[in-house]
Amino acid sequence: MTEDAPVRVFDALKATPTPVRYLLGGVLVNQLGAFVQTFLVLYLTFRGASVSAAGLALVAYSVGSVFGTMLGAEITHRFGPRATIMAAMGASAPLVASISWLSGPGMLWALLVVAGLAGLFTQAYRPAAAVMLSDLMPERYQVMAFSMMRIALNIGAALAPLIAAVVILVDWDLLFWIDGGTALVYALLAFALLPKKAVEAKGRAEPEAGAAAAPEAPASGPAAEGRSAYATMVRDRKYLLYLGAILLGSLTYAQGHIALPLELAADHYPTSFYSTVLTVSSVVLITCELKITAYLSRLPKHVRVITGHLVEAVGLAVYGLTSRSGAFTIAGAVLVVFGIMIAAPSMFAHPATFPAAVKARYIGTMQAVGGAASALAPLFGVFLWTSLGGGFWLLCGVVTAGAGLLALAGVKQPPEPAPAKGADSGTEGKPEVVGGTS
Repeated sequence: MTEDAPVRVFDALKATPTPVRYLLGGVLVNQLGAFVQTFLVLYLTFRGASVSAAGLALVAYSVGSVFGTMLGAEITHRFGPRATIMAAMGASAPLVASISWLSGPGMLWALLVVAGLAGLFTQAYRPAAAVMLSDLMPERYQVMAFSMMRIALNIGAALAPLIAAVVILVDWDLLFWIDGGTALVYALLAFALLPKKAVEAKGRAEPEAGAAAAPEAPASGPAAEGRSAYATMVRDRKYLLYLGAILLGSLTYAQGHIALPLELAADHYPTSFYSTVLTVSSVVLITCELKITAYLSRLPKHVRVITGHLVEAVGLAVYGLTSRSGAFTIAGAVLVVFGIMIAAPSMFAHPATFPAAVKARYIGTMQAVGGAASALAPLFGVFLWTSLGGGFWLLCGVVTAGAGLLALAGVKQPPEPAPAKGADSGTEGKPEVVGGTS
């Protein structure tokens, strides 16, 4: 349904419970020290490792990250979000810090194991954080809450390279010690400040526009059992379409960090120009996302997701004009960011509309699909960009538009049928809706 009163940024911030503020603060602190995935290859080659060995270590970390979200979903379901965040961050801290001790010759296999485990535990906290966020935030501000989490992640992602640039001047090893240290700080924050049970916040309003009406499901029984929950998910065609949208959208979005630098280098732009593009994108996203999310809150969810994907598709296609002028690159980047701001909060909040008995697993699966897409994106991007040249960006636009159509089909709710004549309008003639499927 659509709210008569629009959601306002100040109202959402005021309604944010204190535990959610602590949760988002922990996400920001952890992201500020997230150096492994970005600098692992550079660090290992600096220490004398071959490019192939450094690449294998990054692959191990990426594979661990994909399975980490699934592991985090299971632990969250069984032991709760707070315990999962504490365990994941507590295990991640020593693993990440020890990478610097395993970079020497003859340590490759140990390095691969540790890198894989580091990726596993570093990402295991994410389903728990999403579940706690959805449980604690008033229903009216659910999408705004996921937008806040995205902003916390993006602020950390924007500042982390700047911090790393200073740290590297002192000692490369400090990167991993700081990364492990921020993970440990997050674990301690979770222990001291997050609630033991994710109770629902007071004052929940009606669902935001386009949200699924998800009745409470029992915490035990077939739906709560792992294989039954995943079997139900596989049979949920609408959710599979949604996951397909996550997969394709993540593949194309990642090309802004993979193929776009290659495009700029081939067109003889200075390296600093790519930094300018990233800076513009980060500033627009961090400063505008909450306002955009609030402004569009009265629109149904399916309208937001299809519109955002189409805007992003246009932006990716505009990258194909980079060879003509750098202004096209900036314009494409701004369009891509606006598309992300329109669609992404609703896309990431969608799994949180499912019943508590399966919510963690649905969130974990979504994050695993996104992680797998990010891991495959370099193969997809480099191969096709070298084959298609400028036409690659048109293909990215078409694929993103296709992802938007999948998202539209996956999150759109069917119209509610009128009750049968003489029937009780509250009970008959109304389908049971669980997390967006009927």
